[in-house]
Amino acid sequence: MRIGELADASGVSPRSLRYYEDHGLIRSDRTTGGWRDFDDSMVERVILIQHLFAAGLCSATISDLLPCLQAPPEERTGVMEQLLAQEVERLEAKRRDINRELDILQELRIDTALPSASRG
Repeated sequence: MRIGELADASGVSPRSLRYYEDHGLIRSDRTTGGWRDFDDSMVERVILIQHLFAAGLCSATISDLLPCLQAPPEERTGVMEQLLAQEVERLEAKRRDINRELDILQELRIDTALPSASRG
């Protein structure tokens, strides 16, 4: 299928698909005319990539995960589980930082609030 067809089938823009291909996340063959020709299996792969991006993963991590995700369970080496655990910890640390920042802002709001009698 051509890039426009893959874009329509996956809901991802052709520009993003070219980015994915440039970063080795998806692959295509080339026709004799130089057009990209994607296998039908790329639709599911692109959707999976979108889910991984939505989970906050970067393209390098996704590139590391894709072979693991597509390997049969008996061939998996544990790399995927390690990478996912690292990403969960990264996001949990980010959440702790955000919660701390929210607490500070809430305290500042309380400390700087005008008394209700002087509000107009």
